[in-house]
Amino acid sequence: MASQKLEHLRNFGIISHIDAGKTTVSERILFYAGEIHKMGEVHDGMAVMDWMEQEQERGITITATATNCSWKDYTFNLIDTPGHIDFTIEVERSLRALDGAVAIFSGVEGVQPQSESVWRQANRYQVPRICLINKMDRIGADHQPVIEAITSKLGARPLLLQLPLGSEENFTGIIDLIEEKTLLFDEGDQGQTLISGEIPAEFHETVQHHRELIIETAADYDDDILTDFLEGKPITAERIIPALRQGVITCDIFPVLLGSALRNKGIQPLLDAICDLLPSPLDIPPSVAHQPDHHDEIEITTDPKATLCTLAFKVLADDGRKLTYLRLYSGQLKPGDSVYNSRTGGVEKVARLFRMHSHKRERIDLAIAGDIVTATGLKNVLTGDTISSPDHPLQLAGLEYPEPVVSLAVEAKTVDDRDKLPLALEKLQWEDPTFLVKEDPETGQTLLVGMGELHLEVVVQRLKSDFNVETRTGRPQVVYRETIQKEVEHQEVFEREIEGKTHYGEVKISLAPTGQKSGIEIDIPEDLLTDWPTELADVIREKLEAACQSGQIAGYPLADLKMTLVEAPYNSNKTTDLGISAAISRAIGQALKDGKPTLLEPVMVLELIAPSDYTGRVISSLNQKRGQVEGITSHPGQDIVRATVPLIEMFGYMTELRSATKGQGSFTMEFSHFDQAPAETLQKFGIG
Repeated sequence: MASQKLEHLRNFGIISHIDAGKTTVSERILFYAGEIHKMGEVHDGMAVMDWMEQEQERGITITATATNCSWKDYTFNLIDTPGHIDFTIEVERSLRALDGAVAIFSGVEGVQPQSESVWRQANRYQVPRICLINKMDRIGADHQPVIEAITSKLGARPLLLQLPLGSEENFTGIIDLIEEKTLLFDEGDQGQTLISGEIPAEFHETVQHHRELIIETAADYDDDILTDFLEGKPITAERIIPALRQGVITCDIFPVLLGSALRNKGIQPLLDAICDLLPSPLDIPPSVAHQPDHHDEIEITTDPKATLCTLAFKVLADDGRKLTYLRLYSGQLKPGDSVYNSRTGGVEKVARLFRMHSHKRERIDLAIAGDIVTATGLKNVLTGDTISSPDHPLQLAGLEYPEPVVSLAVEAKTVDDRDKLPLALEKLQWEDPTFLVKEDPETGQTLLVGMGELHLEVVVQRLKSDFNVETRTGRPQVVYRETIQKEVEHQEVFEREIEGKTHYGEVKISLAPTGQKSGIEIDIPEDLLTDWPTELADVIREKLEAACQSGQIAGYPLADLKMTLVEAPYNSNKTTDLGISAAISRAIGQALKDGKPTLLEPVMVLELIAPSDYTGRVISSLNQKRGQVEGITSHPGQDIVRATVPLIEMFGYMTELRSATKGQGSFTMEFSHFDQAPAETLQKFGIG
């Protein structure tokens, strides 16, 4: 890709709640861009972007899939992300690497729980977005409540750029408010032909009102538009679009378009909006990096001639080898180049570079700043690693990973499987930072820890299909957290002679509960370690952080408490790293025992859709599961119930819900917070 074309490059992802139509939209984009010649459907298991066997079987997206295509004279690097909460890491790492996003909302269900989650993820990385309200042909579809929900639930400023022509099953096209024309999509050639027309007279007043709102918004970013608007002069589309683009790039406004991807309506205007409104790599703010072991910030601008700085945002085990997805922020990369990994401190060599088309590869000889490519040969690279020039090492900010909350015991079926299982699990951990493998200290069993039942179910299926490893599994288990109920302080002095050398350490540590959703806070006063050698001070910090990973009740990680290092006297003649480590371990262990330890259980936010006739029965079942119903939204023929429910009560709930609603109910859930576990759970662990 030539550097002069960077302004015509769009790196964007498609994000939404599950089943809002992300993959269907992606499929239409590829079709209209000429990348594919036949549109596959998700429900038939034939979508190009859902290439995994598990995705085709379930009709959902599991892994973020990248592809490359062109529209007019623009080049797209498109990533289709999952909507299911169990695979939220795929959204997280994609947004970390992208310049923009298309957020899709269902015209019927509107802003759903996972819509809120992915929106927050995009906010975290300041990703500019445009919105598509999809499924406008469905019964009950109405764009206005969705726009109101974007404002109220997401705290965003939506800007409607289109109006619908017809409603529900009579939705035939759109009114373009900027160009002031109608657009119909020829059903005879799958919507490829656009039919432009005059706006019907009955819409003139509505169109005028909404276009004035658009111009008022554009005037916030262009003083000349403001002047002409106040003087009543006409404002052309050519002037409006660049002004709106400024507001999109700064994440101040979020333009809204309408369509029905399944019925091939509204995709070409979406493609034009991606070109006109989303940023190129040249438009995004400089990334911030620093040199390893230095804290001075360095601005990284999109410059192919600058030193190399690249983020490895995804790793895939492909035919047993690592395929690393790279976002180049500066410099350029060629096969055979040696690169530096800031996490490992090692130098590796890039074997080959590829441009991805779903799971198919196109070999390339050069990648430059702003591009998204994949590489082979990087054996020690993991998600979030920074790859840079060995002559000028750099480190970018990494990614935030959500906490896994479900575990599953697994064992190999045969001796042959037992030999292959550890390597297969290692490769799956390459790919997914939210998938962990642990050993149960009491039983010695191998535990798979993940984001939910579906997440671990897919892992077990992939062990068989991708690695030919047969396994047996136990029942899913909740991963609890441990905390304390009262503030405690403990002083510990450790002094012991080991192999002829005296090891000494002394600390005083305070633990205090901090309340729900507060996480872990470690406080080391700045002046407390001034007398300590750097290597021993690092030992103290590492030991305090490590102590948070295991409580006293059952070894679960700690949560919702503050750990303060109150005293840590240093004796240059006696204090050793072993001594201070032992003192910290004992002090925290005793403080946890004295602090009235307890367990916290994961609580989920649940959104449940059921026919109105069965809502009462559904709410009754949630009450029996210690659920708290927070609200009910009624739509024609169905209700949407929003509730919080302890995770342990939700295992196997889909079967129960389908039985209660005669197969017509469905639900999605995501982690909310940890809360006090009930008395019966505490009794199982010998508490109370």
